[in-house]
Amino acid sequence: MNTDPHIDDFAESNNPVVRKFNDYLDAHGLRRTTERYAILNRIMGINGHFTIEELQQMIDSDGFHVSRSTVYNTVELLMNAKMLRRHVFEGMQAQYECITLPHTHLICTNCGKVKEVRDTNFAAFMNARRFNAFNADHYSLYVYGICSTCARKLKRSKHAAKDEKKKNI
Repeated sequence: MNTDPHIDDFAESNNPVVRKFNDYLDAHGLRRTTERYAILNRIMGINGHFTIEELQQMIDSDGFHVSRSTVYNTVELLMNAKMLRRHVFEGMQAQYECITLPHTHLICTNCGKVKEVRDTNFAAFMNARRFNAFNADHYSLYVYGICSTCARKLKRSKHAAKDEKKKNI
């Protein structure tokens, strides 16, 4: 992350993500602040999902202090600009991700791990789908279950419990 005073160079870059954010700020009469660009820069470096707390820790560890309210407000701006999406997976705190190609979220109900998968058949189906009196903007699909790591651990613990039971008989 660029934490030096030249964050203005980042704000004026030709990066399409930065241009989209600039266009959003300009269209809504909002200021281009160093803090907003520092947050955007950090988010652009994240691959996958993150929580506000994780984002705050990353920014702080970079040596650039931004208030929690500024982080929340900037994340809200990025969601309004359709650059960031908020997910609330069952039993977990809100997570965010940059808007990318449509994908499915596989959520482990044991460890909470979230995996993204792209299913071209499902994407083609959804893109061809039309709804009466409704224009779809995007879709999300959450699939809950047990990841392979947790399944192996559960299987091992069941075998260990059976072996222990046999010893006690």
